[in-house]
Amino acid sequence: MESARLVFVVIFCVSLYMIGERWVEQYGPKKAEPSAAATSGVDTVPTPSVPVAGTAPAASTPASATALPPAGAPAVAAAESKEELVTVQTPLVKADISTTGGELRRLELLQQRDTLDASRNFVLLDRSAKRTYLGQTGVLGTGMPTHKAPFALAGAPTTDAKGNVTVDLAAQGLPDGVEVRKRLHFRADQYVVDVSYEIKGLKSDSPPSAYFQMTRDEIPPDGASRWVPTFNGVAVFTEKDKYQKVAFSDIAKGKPGHTTKAADGWIGMVQHYFLSAWLPAAQTQREYYTRSLGDGLFAAGVILPLTAGGDGTWTITVPLYAGPQEQTKLEALAPGLQYAVDYGWLTVIATPLFWALSSIHQWVVQNWGVAIIILTVLIKLFFFPLSAASYKSMAKMRVMGPKLQKLKEQFGDDRQKLHHAMMELYKTEKINPLGGCLPIVVQIPVFIALYWVLLGSVEMRHAPFALWIKDLSAPDPFYVLPVIMGISMIIQTRLNPEPPDPIQAKVMKIMPVAFSIFFFFFPAGLVLYWVVNNILSIAQQWYITRKLEAGASAARKR
Repeated sequence: MESARLVFVVIFCVSLYMIGERWVEQYGPKKAEPSAAATSGVDTVPTPSVPVAGTAPAASTPASATALPPAGAPAVAAAESKEELVTVQTPLVKADISTTGGELRRLELLQQRDTLDASRNFVLLDRSAKRTYLGQTGVLGTGMPTHKAPFALAGAPTTDAKGNVTVDLAAQGLPDGVEVRKRLHFRADQYVVDVSYEIKGLKSDSPPSAYFQMTRDEIPPDGASRWVPTFNGVAVFTEKDKYQKVAFSDIAKGKPGHTTKAADGWIGMVQHYFLSAWLPAAQTQREYYTRSLGDGLFAAGVILPLTAGGDGTWTITVPLYAGPQEQTKLEALAPGLQYAVDYGWLTVIATPLFWALSSIHQWVVQNWGVAIIILTVLIKLFFFPLSAASYKSMAKMRVMGPKLQKLKEQFGDDRQKLHHAMMELYKTEKINPLGGCLPIVVQIPVFIALYWVLLGSVEMRHAPFALWIKDLSAPDPFYVLPVIMGISMIIQTRLNPEPPDPIQAKVMKIMPVAFSIFFFFFPAGLVLYWVVNNILSIAQQWYITRKLEAGASAARKR
């Protein structure tokens, strides 16, 4: 009983702490927005923007310790040239490309709504006073164009019959006889940009290398919640080491935390619902790197050698995925890309749960809220035998309530004798006091996995349910579901046997109120799941309890 009381007290204190955090977030001092000087550091800070020139750094030289190649003509030209923005559009995205380095400056997702303002489209990549998130590439080598070098349009952007858009850029200020072309090919039916380089006239027998990186600030995306925190940082995948997350704080401390060299995999930036990742072709040696650029900016990228052509031309193409974390589509693009929807150690359970949820939505109903209800009912039916065993144990404990109360009155504050007497009573009545806990423990991983499925699925984003619930990924605007959740928890508490310890009993009465406040800030889809689960549990528990109480009453009459 002492350990159980401690658990409930800890849960209650944690709830109060998180409520306090939320109050500070809402009414406390606001975090200052990054200044223009800080965001401009992407261009003006000369180190450490890219790895050393030439080929990929040796294993003894970590990428984060290297510096830019000599500035030379490209850097001077970049400072003096006038930057232009080229805007292109496909059915899925609207993009701005800068003539400085051919940088992907802004990417607007035309089929995703903004988190805070549903009347606008969601902008993933951007460079503004409040956000820095860019796609940058460059070629390594003295005089070669980095992401700061000047480029010029090599003709107007073209659109083919399928709606694919191609932008060709030519590097300026190169050594005599050297020509470098950069191409960005936007696929019409995917959130993919194929970024290519073609180098001619380079007098070298060793293959030049190119880098492909994402640069962004550490600020959480708009609408990020402390109540349901999600990962915001770098992700790396290789077949050997699988999915690895690298926090911005670890990068700032110089901790690599990921595979450096590999012949497969991808690297990118992950935030709630969205992903940007470079997807080099398999069986190509590459080096991944992460680094802190200062002013709260971080870069994550990959270095790859170019491939030689028969006419002395060097080429390379690396796709960039920048869009929503739609699991089925991610899996088709690159091995392991689906793990960007991070379920942690419960992936093996969460993956089939998401498949079941999406199948219900696709084949049964076209409403994610109804799909959540149906899946919760199916899971409850699957665990019905275990739940029944648990509720039977709790019902027996409830029937034994009067006898336990007599023991409490008989032994008073003598806890040792009270505990011994209770154990004897349980033995006589053939009751296992842990019988109500063990079946529930078995179900916990499944319900936690479903929780993460609902939290991490971009399909829930701006998905309406019914009446006032217009977005299952946002909190209930009128707090109706959290209130129902609290009421259901109170009913469940009253159906359970009252703990013999008075302090524990008081904590149990307070918990529904504390958790109701906690759920005020949860996404409506998660609260809907808990409400349905609680209602089904109440119905099952009430039926079993009434059945056992009726049997006990009939036995007493005989």
